[in-house]
Amino acid sequence: MRIIDLTSVVMGPYCTQILCDLGAEVIKIENADGDPTRHLGPTRRPLQSGMFININRGKKSVVIDLKQEEGRALCLRLMTTADAVVHSMRPAAIKRLGLTYEDVRQHNPEVIYANLYGFGRKGRYANLPAYDDTIQAVSGMSMLQSHMVGEPQYTATVIGDKLCGVAGAYAIMAAMIFRLQSGKGQEVEIPMFETMASFLLVEHMSGAVFNPPLGPPMYERVILPDRKPFKTQTGYLAVIIHNDKQWRNFTKALNRDDLANDERFRTQSGRSKNTRAFYEITSALFLEKTAEEWKDLLEKAEVPVAELNSLEDLFSDPHMEDVGFFREVDDHPDGPVRLPVFPITFSESPATFNAIAPELGQHTRELLDELKINNEEITALSQKNIIQFGHLNAAE
Repeated sequence: MRIIDLTSVVMGPYCTQILCDLGAEVIKIENADGDPTRHLGPTRRPLQSGMFININRGKKSVVIDLKQEEGRALCLRLMTTADAVVHSMRPAAIKRLGLTYEDVRQHNPEVIYANLYGFGRKGRYANLPAYDDTIQAVSGMSMLQSHMVGEPQYTATVIGDKLCGVAGAYAIMAAMIFRLQSGKGQEVEIPMFETMASFLLVEHMSGAVFNPPLGPPMYERVILPDRKPFKTQTGYLAVIIHNDKQWRNFTKALNRDDLANDERFRTQSGRSKNTRAFYEITSALFLEKTAEEWKDLLEKAEVPVAELNSLEDLFSDPHMEDVGFFREVDDHPDGPVRLPVFPITFSESPATFNAIAPELGQHTRELLDELKINNEEITALSQKNIIQFGHLNAAE
């Protein structure tokens, strides 16, 4: 599967990185400045930040100025070889470039064309700029956080970008399956606002499913301020006492028949109705022992418990070492680097990456040769700054 990737930053590149790890050939079209993530965070060499290296591994980079007509024509020519085209521009921007689905399908009728952007085209927000922060805000995520911390807040990760990247990957694969069955290409739209709203309403739809509503769109347990790691005498633990068996095991381990038989907490329904009181009581209990004592006690009682990792801890977590979660690349131009592997395993077709993230324009010459563009035309395109070559693959 060949994908022409006109995306940048996180959402689109994460989408195509997933597909690349799964075996697709991803050709990344960049402008002369490169993807903005090339410039974000620590680097050993220019244009090769850690973030860029991580979410663009295995891809090929071609530099084309799409704002020039000859650049657009060259890109369309490349798109005739593609199974899928993916972009993350607003509808008006991709239309100005003359690279909409209607433009591309004239040259490649069976193409799968994926739009990853902020808002669906049928809505009034269609051409508003969208970033993860603004999507967290408009989707309801930021206000949800206010129930826990007292004021609206963004999550400590670009959850909208990444979630919609995943959604884009599975949507493109679904379209591929349809094409294999029918021979037909199609246009796919992955809007961040609608995707995030759907994601948040999985549990929070709650009583609003019914018409008229039986309650507000809110799953109370997950938005309570007390829903946080429990403080012990020596640190914090994550503990979830969810079903009735876990509650019985928990109270038995503590020899607390009074809690086991408390009508407020005896059943899952009761604990759900009395969530605030439940957290108040359990929070006080956890202050009576050390984290080590609680962990030993709860593991024996088969109550879910976990220590708190920092991101740094992930690199030395013994389970991560057991499953080989990080892959060391020793022959990288930047020196040794480590990258997370694809987290899902396949018995017959394992996902992997066989190449590092590309230099800016590293594969321009390779793709032009594939399109059988002669040296005279290549020189003319280069002199007009329509194309650019990486220093690892300079024009002759």
